[in-house]
Parts: sequence; structure tokens; C-alpha cells
Amino acid sequence: MCDILGIFDPMEEEKVVLVDLKDQQVGTIGKMEAHEKALLHRAFSIFVMNSKKELLIQQRAFGKYHSPGLWTNTCCSHQREGESNIEAGNRRLMEEMGIAVSLEELFTFIYKASFDNGLTEHELDHVMLGFSDEDPKINTHEVADFKWMTFDTLKKELNEKPEDYTVWFAIIFDRFSQHIENQ
Repeated sequence: MCDILGIFDPMEEEKVVLVDLKDQQVGTIGKMEAHEKALLHRAFSIFVMNSKKELLIQQRAFGKYHSPGLWTNTCCSHQREGESNIEAGNRRLMEEMGIAVSLEELFTFIYKASFDNGLTEHELDHVMLGFSDEDPKINTHEVADFKWMTFDTLKKELNEKPEDYTVWFAIIFDRFSQHIENQ
């Protein structure tokens, strides 16, 4: 997967970390196979907020294998074997959004969602928070667009146009906003 310098080989299929319900690793498997077989695996979702208390959200690239063109949280992906949640979050945030922030883990949850293309996400998702007033420098292979939105506007949009957002974003946004409001 990685060469001796730790660089990921893009020609080799990315693997995900399979876990049990207690987030204990039980193996690794190719990302596509995990989604074809609906196997529980480790993932993360990042929310970045600015000093105006707006959330940075992204529109997934139109070439993504599922949920293309849908709006979602700042960044999400999968940890690599041996990579901490924070390390994985920082890596992917830079790869997708071109920004670096200090991340804090907030909570985890498990969800399972099937897509029209026959794939299923079954993830134990680690939700993280970071702060930045910097606009991202998006990787257009991963992200089509971005915008900063207030919580109230997002709540309204999710109620009025849920089909414009990813399944996991709709699931975690309510929990995330409650966490922020209770701080």
C-alpha cells in the first residue's frame, strides 16, 4: 500500500479497516469490496467551523463512486491501518480541501445506508471538529465546490431539500449541532 517513504501507491486499491461494534480492528479489506459486502469498517467525518460559527461544507465531485454531486460535511474518508483518527483526518483534510487545522474528536456512531449503485456504507464513524477562517484550496478530483453555511440555513436546507445532501450528513448533522449547542 505504501512505499518505504510512506507514500500511498494510487495504482493499488485502498484498504479500509474492518472493525467490530467496539471499534476493535478485525482485519482489512479493499474499499470497494467492503462497500459491496456492507462490512462494518472504520471511517471519519470532519466538520470545520469559522469564527462566524459557520460550517464549511463541500459538494462531492461528480466522478465519485457514490453520492456524486451531493453536499456533505467538510471532509470524510477512511483511516488506513495503523493510522490514528486524527492523523487520518489531517491527511484527508489536506488531500481534499487543502487546509490544515487542529482536530478534536467529538463522538462516534454506526450507520448503514444502501445506494442506487448496489453499494452500502456500513461505518463506525468518528466525528471530528476543527476551526479555521481560511477558504479551502479544493482538490477538484474529490470536491466540486464548497461553501460556508450557518447552522440555521443548513437545518432549513436539510428539511426542505434532503436529496441534495449525503445520507451520513443528514444522520450526523443533528447530533453534531446538538453537541455544539451544548458546549
